[in-house]
Amino acid sequence: LERRGPDGKLEGLSLFTNSFGQPSAYLYPWGSEVWGTGRWAGGFAKWSAGLLYGYKPPFDHKVPLNYHGLSPAAILAVGAQLSPRAAVQINLLGDAGLMLQVNVRLD
Repeated sequence: LERRGPDGKLEGLSLFTNSFGQPSAYLYPWGSEVWGTGRWAGGFAKWSAGLLYGYKPPFDHKVPLNYHGLSPAAILAVGAQLSPRAAVQINLLGDAGLMLQVNVRLD
């Protein structure tokens, strides 16, 4: 779930199972979205920052600064608007990989 304010401020929560089968969450109260102009009018860039939970022993060393399953996290993303209600984006997950995300407005 993600909420974007009229000023571009982002906040959200993602619940998932990590690569090691552990229930995990990413809570991000800080973030922003910037839209392109001109030739890049349908494109955007995003950043978010918050807390990552769920990487517990024996995989706690897989994320930096992990303390009892909690660690700081930040994600950068680039994307494109497909329609007024839908967009796609690619999230850069540090050196761990990429994630394709599809966004659909629920209002």
